[in-house]
Amino acid sequence: MKKFFGNIKKYYRYAIRAAKAELKSEVSDSYLNWLWWIIEPLCFMLIYVFVFGYIFKHNEPYYASFIYIGLTVWQFFNRMITGSVRLIAGNRDLVTKVYIPKYILLLSKSFTFLFKFGISFLIVFVLMLIQGVTITWHILLIIPVLIVLYILSFGIGMILMNYGVKFSDLLNFTHIGLRMLFYVSGVFYNLRTKIGGAIGFFLLRLNPAAFLMDEARKCMLEGKMVSIEGLLFWLIIGIILCMIGVRIIHKNENTYAKVI
Repeated sequence: MKKFFGNIKKYYRYAIRAAKAELKSEVSDSYLNWLWWIIEPLCFMLIYVFVFGYIFKHNEPYYASFIYIGLTVWQFFNRMITGSVRLIAGNRDLVTKVYIPKYILLLSKSFTFLFKFGISFLIVFVLMLIQGVTITWHILLIIPVLIVLYILSFGIGMILMNYGVKFSDLLNFTHIGLRMLFYVSGVFYNLRTKIGGAIGFFLLRLNPAAFLMDEARKCMLEGKMVSIEGLLFWLIIGIILCMIGVRIIHKNENTYAKVI
């Protein structure tokens, strides 16, 4: 891990510049430019609010904010996982011509996702104020929730990034797995109230996306304390996955150029 942190320190400026360049290229040909980063999540939120809030008569308090928090957490997790699988192959020219630790590619990618996450988070805060949500000091607990989310997503991403070089079908399997995970993570419903008993407990405790989503809603909407034990558990899992990912990449990074 010493080599990992040394490389992060050495290449983080490159990661920031690459992230800025990618963000600019995403909206360079768009008339609405950066407004799409606001319009897209807002549209998804409105669709879910209409379908589940009005058609299926959902009674969850502050339902628009409830859904938007879920979408914000899920989109970051989903983007980190899917964006990592073909990341090395997608940077063929860079990988084959210049040496760069391959997890720096994921670090740069994560900066673009964090930027979009920050925009969505600001929208969440404004939406909460509009809906009259009582803001308490517990909202600050979103910080450790997001730290765990980032570390866990980064660890999973590094492992998938390595195997995505060798197995081109991994991205398809990842999409299927994430689609299944999406529907059992409580993005548009409350797992604690809609699915009780042992099934609801295991879905919340064994599904990191569902757990972190629920903890974010607890501290932001309900003004409650987060689960310290649960956050520590997933933090440890995330650190272990990061260590495994770093070791795998250091071991195999000299072979990537030959495979792609």
